[in-house]
Amino acid sequence: MEAITIKDIARALNLSTSTVSRALRGSYEINPDTKKLVLEYAEKVNYHPNPIALSLKENKSRAIGVIVPEIANHFFSQAINGIEAEAYKRGYHVVIFQSHESYERECSNIQHLVGRKVDGVLISLSGQTTHTGHLLEIQKRGVPLVVFDRITNDIETNKVIADNFQGAFQATEHLILNGRKRIAHITSPSLLYTTQERLEGYKAALAKYGIIFDENLVRYCGFAPEEARQVIFELLDTQKPDAIFTASDRLALDSFAAVKAQGIRIPDDVAFIGFTNLGVAHLLDPPLSTVVQPAFAIGKTAAEILLDTIEKKQNASEIRTIKIATELNFRQSSK
Repeated sequence: MEAITIKDIARALNLSTSTVSRALRGSYEINPDTKKLVLEYAEKVNYHPNPIALSLKENKSRAIGVIVPEIANHFFSQAINGIEAEAYKRGYHVVIFQSHESYERECSNIQHLVGRKVDGVLISLSGQTTHTGHLLEIQKRGVPLVVFDRITNDIETNKVIADNFQGAFQATEHLILNGRKRIAHITSPSLLYTTQERLEGYKAALAKYGIIFDENLVRYCGFAPEEARQVIFELLDTQKPDAIFTASDRLALDSFAAVKAQGIRIPDDVAFIGFTNLGVAHLLDPPLSTVVQPAFAIGKTAAEILLDTIEKKQNASEIRTIKIATELNFRQSSK
């Protein structure tokens, strides 16, 4: 028995093949009643699209590009899992590049992806990225783009992020309600959107409880492994915080280890909480309190939006910023 084709469905329903094709993709351009009719008939006759034929017919690669700062970062590995899950479900391959926090490398990654003729790009910006010309260029070429986690407001495109402000607010409030008043904040480079949002959440919680913001308790760290240790040693020596709130996986582990190396008791002397997706947080001694980003959901949602744009299920002119709630895991380190 020969496989059912789009032409067969079009002939049976007295519709054009282009209408059937768009209806099967869920295009917003197709009348809902027509879309329902086509989908129900396709299911009835057990229609399955031929991905190779689709690729040739639509002049598409059926591949999307993903650029992240570092795959080894637990957040990004989980986000990629979410991206791949959605892409696989919808018949797309995923091409992954790492920027390694380099703007120059990020630009090179973009050029490679465009050269490979991917159908769209998902990107989380590097720690050095302050200009968006390379992103504007692919938009001019008509390549759909979604920015996730590390976003920028300098470009109009769809964005998917965690609710960084609320997560930081709740973490800081938790420390305050447990009696802490000199709460240090160890965070990433100040130009990052996530850094700015988490700092604002931290400051808002202090203000709510009448604690004056002290900029001497905030420290910005680059990406060198030893830098966080040096920062925390200096902070502990000069500022005497009674709590520490860190803003990333790497900073959480480096700062936690540095505090322990100083012989400081957690949480007796210094309470500790991280904004992290560490899978081993509960295995640390004491178990680490965390604000967990919904990494898988962020990746999956970003992929959904990108693929909907590629397949014209979403109007390309509809620009959205989606915030996904964080999850709070309070353990012994912050009590």
